[in-house]
Amino acid sequence: DVQTLWKEIYNWPALKTDGSQWDRLFADGDTFEIGALKARMMFSPGHTLASITYVIGDAAFVHDTVFTPDSGTARTDFPGGSASALWHSIQAILSLPEETRLFSGHDYQPGGRHPRWESTVAAQKRANPHISGIDEAGFVALRQARDRTLPKPKLMLHALQVNIRGGRLPEPEGNGRRYLKIPLDAL
Repeated sequence: DVQTLWKEIYNWPALKTDGSQWDRLFADGDTFEIGALKARMMFSPGHTLASITYVIGDAAFVHDTVFTPDSGTARTDFPGGSASALWHSIQAILSLPEETRLFSGHDYQPGGRHPRWESTVAAQKRANPHISGIDEAGFVALRQARDRTLPKPKLMLHALQVNIRGGRLPEPEGNGRRYLKIPLDAL
């Protein structure tokens, strides 16, 4: 679905959209091992169509779904994003045991505080202003209002055309050169 969406945006008729660029594609609930560690994949859409969470022991790597409690939650205004889908993904994460450690993709360091990368399910429920004491309708309204004020990430359109190809650069064109194409009026 992600490749199909971005194939149109970048006007890449030759891009395969079958996921063949990756060694393995995971579905929600799939398990795998990293050495002796057992891991489970949770599909966590909302920020993007491809957002995931890896649960390994008492830790969950939550991508950009939630940040530290004082930073809130991921934006949902990217193509394929959905505030309602993000709400449901967050609820699935919050259904993990309260002591589960949550590791975020990055930290915005509100107020200039030192970087943090870890919280817990309990801390998110208690202190995340986008989650604590709010229902789905309130979350969707909050997320949509806030997302309208955020600039697009500067390198998003550059990076995504490599990401959707499994980290590979675009194929050379007829003149032998590779190009990163920027759709000027697509978003």
